[in-house]
Amino acid sequence: MDLKGRSLLSLVDYTAEEIRFLLDESKRLKAKFKAFERNELPLEGLTLGMIFQKRSTRTRVSTEVAMYYLGGHALFLSSADIQLGSGETIKDTSRVLSRMVDGVLARVYAHEDVEELVKYSTVPIINALSDKYHPLQILADLLTIEEHKGRLEGLKLAWVGDGNNVCNSLMIGCAKMGMDVSVATPKGYEPSNDTIALAEEFADVTGANITITSNAVSAVTDADIVVTDTFISMGEEDQEKAKLAAFNDYIVTEELCSNAKSDYVFMHCLPYKHKEATEEVFESDHSIVFDEAENRLHTVMAVLNNLLR
Repeated sequence: MDLKGRSLLSLVDYTAEEIRFLLDESKRLKAKFKAFERNELPLEGLTLGMIFQKRSTRTRVSTEVAMYYLGGHALFLSSADIQLGSGETIKDTSRVLSRMVDGVLARVYAHEDVEELVKYSTVPIINALSDKYHPLQILADLLTIEEHKGRLEGLKLAWVGDGNNVCNSLMIGCAKMGMDVSVATPKGYEPSNDTIALAEEFADVTGANITITSNAVSAVTDADIVVTDTFISMGEEDQEKAKLAAFNDYIVTEELCSNAKSDYVFMHCLPYKHKEATEEVFESDHSIVFDEAENRLHTVMAVLNNLLR
């Protein structure tokens, strides 16, 4: 499948077949990486510019290692390193970088920023997180789920917590792959209405079910996968007191997870802030959070290897 030159803003614009292809490519590259078969350099001579408005451990390390493993070079560009942080527009930054690098990965606050990068770029733009979507995380999540459950279609994923960018992306990705999604959030913190509508549209095609509720027990009941994320995203520090009060009944505990299937798995995209799930759940045998974290490397390798080539 030829994805060369494509941008990745979200999984909305990728078909189930294309997502399946990227997951299979991730498995192939992971097997080679684990076997220390590191003699092929498909991205030799290519450079990836990495714009980081938000700091990250997994995104930065996985992307730099992936480019190195594939023979390319990654340039880390924080707001302190380029003029974007000193008044240069997204439009001009995109036009300049397009003439110098072979692709741009951007971890930003506003989704409109990656959309503008795409508008003025002549090279692929990869969304490494925005306030609306986090597609790279969801590819890693889907790979991890399939590794542990042997399939995707027909599984039930329960999201407990904030209806944030990761939640939005899981709804889209899971719906396209035929997975039921049940989202439990406090009232006022639901996923965006347009994302719910899109997820329901994709679910109609695959036969999946999308449920939005304020009842965490209902969401988790009979779930194969229980997922949460930090209640306080970067840039929301001023909302911490109010959000922690609102989310008091949405902490993932062993008692809550007793409503899931006995072989459920627990996922969290990290960093773990010790507010959204108990230590007992995070460190339990059900937890696969570090497999999930590792797979950020293997899925971004697949994305880079196929979009930049």
